[in-house]
Amino acid sequence: MSESYSNISRFLPYRAAQTPEACAVKVPRGHARGNIIYQELTFKELNERSDAVARFLQSQGVVRGTRVLLMVKPGLDLIEITFALCKLGAVPVIIDPGMGLRRFLNCVASARPEVLLGVPTAWALSWVVTRLFKTRICVGTKRWRKCVEAFRQPAPFPVTQTRSDELAAVLFTSGSTGAPKGVCYEHGTFEAQVRLLKEQYPIELGEVDLPMLPVFALFNPLLGMTTVVPEMNPSRPASVDPHNIVLAIQQCKVTNSFGSPTLWTKIGRHCKERGIVLPSMKRILMAGAPVAPSLLELLRECFPNAVLYSPYGATEAFPVTNIDNYTILNEIRAHTEAGAGTCVGSPLPEMDLKIIQIQDGPIPNWEDVQECDVGEIGEIVVSGPVVTKSYDQLPKATQQVKIMQGNVLWHRMGDVGYLDVKGRLWFCGRKVERVQAKQETFFTEPVEAVFNQHPRVFRSALIGISQGGEIAPALVVQPEKQAWPIGIQARQAFKKDLTEWAQQHPKTQGIREFFFAKDFPVDVRHNAKIHRLALAKSIAHDQL
Repeated sequence: MSESYSNISRFLPYRAAQTPEACAVKVPRGHARGNIIYQELTFKELNERSDAVARFLQSQGVVRGTRVLLMVKPGLDLIEITFALCKLGAVPVIIDPGMGLRRFLNCVASARPEVLLGVPTAWALSWVVTRLFKTRICVGTKRWRKCVEAFRQPAPFPVTQTRSDELAAVLFTSGSTGAPKGVCYEHGTFEAQVRLLKEQYPIELGEVDLPMLPVFALFNPLLGMTTVVPEMNPSRPASVDPHNIVLAIQQCKVTNSFGSPTLWTKIGRHCKERGIVLPSMKRILMAGAPVAPSLLELLRECFPNAVLYSPYGATEAFPVTNIDNYTILNEIRAHTEAGAGTCVGSPLPEMDLKIIQIQDGPIPNWEDVQECDVGEIGEIVVSGPVVTKSYDQLPKATQQVKIMQGNVLWHRMGDVGYLDVKGRLWFCGRKVERVQAKQETFFTEPVEAVFNQHPRVFRSALIGISQGGEIAPALVVQPEKQAWPIGIQARQAFKKDLTEWAQQHPKTQGIREFFFAKDFPVDVRHNAKIHRLALAKSIAHDQL
């Protein structure tokens, strides 16, 4: 694999040549007698199918550089289409479908894709809501499969020799603290991600992966893993039936999986309630939101042979740091629960990380940066091969988050935190969600971690409220289901208990206002990141 070009799709024909009969993908097709029925494809079959898709798309005018909006459900079609587009050198545009129609259409208008590849519902809707597309192709029908089959040939489809700095895809952020933005991924960025993941995690050939974030299926041909497509709705991942995930792990002897803490909380509680133990799992990766030590304890009971990892990053730069459950539970837990923030580990090889003084405006040059001391909370900035260079056609947004230091590009993560004496990063929350009160600045992670230890609190969210013309910190609590306070007296008693709880920790003594909510607004991708700004607006509206 010494090709000079950079294209992640080249790993599929490589794997097809090296292990042609090894299982590449298992796709659920229904249930029978308590089991999931799977369609299985070998690496050879998957590669041949993606070659046929590439030829068909080429016949429809899709060429190198063509922008293609993908509105295809996770599964075989999505996997083979994505590899086919990469083989062509076309540019997939990936937008979370659950963000709402208006936001979705704004993202489409921003990215300006020329071609739509969509399931029948998306294909039909596109004719009503936009005239943007030059070509619309309906996917997942008998006609689609018939068209693709007509382009099967024994000769392999030549992978386009794209440059490492050539645009490979546009992946939109979840928009958890603002409008979603298209992130420009170059071919070299994808290959760097695969390289860092392969070096960081001891994945062996023949392992079985259950990727609960579909993009991770693209990395499996290089890593030599079988992809088991999970039964879940990508636009509402938290609505997943944990029984189906557990059944897939048991049937397919899954060894590796990636998902948000929200998903793993649901799966872990399901297993604990039923006494289920899943010994096949070797590693679980959790990202999208901070991972509570209590969740690691829960999962350790259900997955006794698994190492639990919490990599840190964002759509614009992933992975950046990594930490495992042993370090968290043996060294970190007490500090986190006392309000020190969430330790997300040390930077990966090839990645550099610094903490700088918080600024809300753009920072054109590194000369304008003031670095923070060890232990001082500031803004997190990173550089390295997985750092993307720009947002798609948004120069002002790009300027806001990028800093040049000579030839080195730094990305401002939009997060705050600090480095400890061992060089480990402690995450303290999103920069825009900090609450700047008159006497003190409050950060979400240190505050919420203290209250989340309360036995009646499922989760909490720090917000700022207007009080006497100034901003004051407040806490919104989502109680455990059985702990919801019914009636005024119950609410007052619960608030008094929370006030006393706050006084026990220096990080929370300034919190004196409490509100209750039965659920929190969260991001559409992981259903894990709390929309604290939206929550604050909702609370303020309720108080009018």
